Amino acid sequence: MTNHSETTGPSENGDITRGAVPLGPSAHDTQVTLRTPAELADALPYLLGYRPEDSMVLVALNDRAGRGRFGGRARLGIPANEDDWESAARQLAQGLVTGGERRGVRPEQMVAYVCQEPAPGESGRDVMQRLAPLTRLLRIECGRLDVPVIEALCVSDGRFWSYCCPTEECCPPDGVPMGLPGTSVLAAAAAYAGIQVRGSLRELRSRLLPREAGGVLEQEIALDSAGMALVPRILDDAFRADVAEETLALARRVIDRYAAATPVSGTHQADVRDDTLLSHDEAATLILGLQDRTTRDHAAAWMEGDEAGPALRLWRALARRCVGSYGEHAAAPLTLAGWVAWSTGDDLEAREAFAMALGADPDYLFAKLLHQACNEGLDPESIRRCLRTERTERTENTAHAGRTELTDRAGRGPADGTGAVGDAGPPLPDAGDPAPARSGTRRGRPSRTADTAADRLPRPAGTRLGQVRAGRTRPAAAGPGRTRTRAAEKAERGETGGRAGREGTRSGTGRDERDE
Repeated sequence: MTNHSETTGPSENGDITRGAVPLGPSAHDTQVTLRTPAELADALPYLLGYRPEDSMVLVALNDRAGRGRFGGRARLGIPANEDDWESAARQLAQGLVTGGERRGVRPEQMVAYVCQEPAPGESGRDVMQRLAPLTRLLRIECGRLDVPVIEALCVSDGRFWSYCCPTEECCPPDGVPMGLPGTSVLAAAAAYAGIQVRGSLRELRSRLLPREAGGVLEQEIALDSAGMALVPRILDDAFRADVAEETLALARRVIDRYAAATPVSGTHQADVRDDTLLSHDEAATLILGLQDRTTRDHAAAWMEGDEAGPALRLWRALARRCVGSYGEHAAAPLTLAGWVAWSTGDDLEAREAFAMALGADPDYLFAKLLHQACNEGLDPESIRRCLRTERTERTENTAHAGRTELTDRAGRGPADGTGAVGDAGPPLPDAGDPAPARSGTRRGRPSRTADTAADRLPRPAGTRLGQVRAGRTRPAAAGPGRTRTRAAEKAERGETGGRAGREGTRSGTGRDERDE
């Protein structure tokens, strides 16, 4: 279940009086008055920014000079087990009321919605009757907080029902058909004000969910192979910084590749295009490299300007590549996707990405903290300032280190007596690229030991971590003689739907976050 305590746009964007609910003012000083349950039902997608599915929603109304204004919104998925309805209703009501109190605007009234499509053999009216106890629980929990529910609506199968209106002429037993999307006065006003409805949550999540067909086995094999090659190096402090540098450099190249790609229309077509621009081996290297917390934090600096869009596309693509037994690895790219979305003003995708990251790894602290901050309506600028400062410091330190090395080499001269002085020195790094992660310290704190790092990284197939740490096992070579993984053996047997063994390569991603 996902909590949405706010939506895109201002939290106070409407009024309410007796029998009439004006929606406004907007940035264009537009106001729309909602007078009937039908208009309230039509307003829901515009209040949330998307069409809710399998959801219970509360919309707060805040009193102002005898008139109300729409305040915070909160949504939870409807639990499949009716025994969980009471606790879910309490969580939803308390979350919205306490969130408003923290912002200094306690809700005065509520409008409640339950939205669910009929199951096979069920009608919309059956859904309305089945969800009536849930609506009653919502009204009870709001009443306990001294915030009355003035209207409760069920939306199902293209129709709506009011649980509060007893007049059949207004709200007949068979429900009232919803208007065609985009044809109401509210839809016109929302378009004029720049308020967008993003479709359903299912459509949004599909951009972040792992693949179910097309290259799944190949991607899992690539992840197995990358784990064999990268994990021993990450566990070795002597090579860990090199892996971080390689990961960030590869990410930079893919982001530039995405930025140069020809735009296409439609979100699905755009995602397919991005998938074709990212190879299986590149995706595997990036997914495993981002399991390191410091590398992930450096990648989070691509969160604004021209970098933000291509970076968000890359994090979405990597989340789609966390297939099979690598589902937990999606926590890192999903959190990065949520962070970039939040930083660029898309709170809806941010909340869903953070929630999906916590679904992949409930203990992933980075996602927990960002999810809470986003839900509470905090300004992400404070986080952006920290990331800008760290990025500037890394760039300056890297440039200084490069100049120092060139000076040292110039003073020593060529070792073999040939060539010009300083020829052996490497070029200075591009100031726009992130510097490699520094092993040893992060924000003034000592880095974890190799043994602790081993707890959160995928294990090479068939290799004990103790052997890797002791240096008794070498990373698998990239050539044909490398160690075969379980997924590779399945491919040779012609199997296409199997999962790689969890003992092959797994990551305890959440354990990486305990000391933050």
